[in-house]
Amino acid sequence: MRRVLGCLAACLAGIGCGSGGGGRLADASVVDGDVYCPRLLLAGGSDVVAQGWTPIMLGPATLSYGADFVRLVTSTTAGAQTGGQLLLAYPGAVEAGSAFKLEVVMLVESTSPHNQLDSAAAILGSFTPPFGASIERDEMLYLDRAAVGWADDTQSVAIPVVDGTYHTYQLAVDAAGAAKLTVDGAAALTRNGYTTTGRIAIGDQTNEPNLDSALQIRSVTRLCP
Repeated sequence: MRRVLGCLAACLAGIGCGSGGGGRLADASVVDGDVYCPRLLLAGGSDVVAQGWTPIMLGPATLSYGADFVRLVTSTTAGAQTGGQLLLAYPGAVEAGSAFKLEVVMLVESTSPHNQLDSAAAILGSFTPPFGASIERDEMLYLDRAAVGWADDTQSVAIPVVDGTYHTYQLAVDAAGAAKLTVDGAAALTRNGYTTTGRIAIGDQTNEPNLDSALQIRSVTRLCP
């Protein structure tokens, strides 16, 4: 009720409650300390830096754009001791200690199999540069060719990932830290004790050699928890 009344008050004040894109907001609006949702954090095809994202990049890596996606590609030079890393990080995407839900619509063109705590195709609901703190790497989501799981290898599920199709990954965490992942609406993973600093990140999290990927991110949205 508080959120509805706040939105009504904002509309009457001329702030606005959303745009034509299903009520999504390009920027957060705050009324009585409340942040509206859904909130579109990343729109593919547009400059990510202008949208508030920070690229964290170690070559070989390229960041490019398609009509409705941003493309992240990493590789390893033959004989090199390190490979490319390319993450997009967004500070203040969610509120630490509060329930949140993130939706990532992404196509994984290719990815190397993850190592424990390292992933070339990763979604981090909490992130400390440049690779993630220990607990953040434990609870990081890895995307392999045919499976998703927590990067500490406590749980995984067989799901087609590299199949030429965009998939919708939703990470929901309640106020007690109980996390749930769904893929295209189907339940996939659960975890207790999930914590966040509020900053999130998506992409190739590691510079380990031969742990590389090519990813297309169409959108990232903060949903109502």
